[in-house]
Amino acid sequence: MTFQTKPAFSRDTDSSIAAQNGEPTPLTHLDQEIDEANAALWCFIRRDSHPYFSASLLHDVAAMQTAMPRLQAARRDAGRAPLRYYISGSRIPGVFNLGGDLALFINAIRANDRQGLRAYARLCIEVAYNIHTAFHLPMITISLVQGEALGGGFEAALSADVIVAERSARFGLPEVLFNLFPGMGAMSFLSRRMDAARAEKMILSGRVYTAAEMETMGIVDIVAEDGFGEEAVRDYIAHDQRRHNAHYAICQARRRVNPVTFEELSDITDLWVDAALRLEESELRRMARLVSAQARRLGMTDTRPAQVAAE
Repeated sequence: MTFQTKPAFSRDTDSSIAAQNGEPTPLTHLDQEIDEANAALWCFIRRDSHPYFSASLLHDVAAMQTAMPRLQAARRDAGRAPLRYYISGSRIPGVFNLGGDLALFINAIRANDRQGLRAYARLCIEVAYNIHTAFHLPMITISLVQGEALGGGFEAALSADVIVAERSARFGLPEVLFNLFPGMGAMSFLSRRMDAARAEKMILSGRVYTAAEMETMGIVDIVAEDGFGEEAVRDYIAHDQRRHNAHYAICQARRRVNPVTFEELSDITDLWVDAALRLEESELRRMARLVSAQARRLGMTDTRPAQVAAE
């Protein structure tokens, strides 16, 4: 199996049409809503989409990110206020994102497909880096976590400037349970929010943490009661609007003082690919059992390759 990446800039025609009136491009896996009152773009994984980072979901996120500068330019040309906040979330009940496509990993590792694994990892860090840098636009990025943020889902949440979580949200990096490590940003982003020693301890623990624990450690910025996450984000934005210029400048300064570079993320994904290809069959079977358990819990129809589902 070889994972073929398509260009992140492959939606120019659709984006140009949508940009005529400053509205986001419709995408298969994402619901995008512009909140004019708060100058915010809300981007949710659709309820009927994948609860993990499938290739098609990643391509949709990449396409949305690529269109952001054009969207801002179109709004300016149309005399509309620029968007100042980007919020990522999920409409899937109880799930922010469960992380990487484990079925893809299993098949690629069994096929010794280094190119496929590296292409997938590269797309993941491109998406995370774009959020971390706010698309190189004067915007504040916010992760709204309602439900489970595991593995790559936790890494995606960490890439934002601000994390808002509902009280029942759960965060974890389970990769160590099948003798792997989270290679798409966890160490880089966690080390900037806490010291490197505690970040490493968290990664090696395989533990699942509550939103309250994450707030105590300084990783989650705001804990909202269940069902009030969106309201908490709107309240945060309403308060932040008056200091947006200062807040954005502080985010820029933080990235300058303690930068997460794309080169750093890329180098770590290479380490992750090497580690993945060293996994033994017993560890791949453990990974496959986790895939099946997630599918059963979410009531998903198992459409993955037979060699994965049969494990």
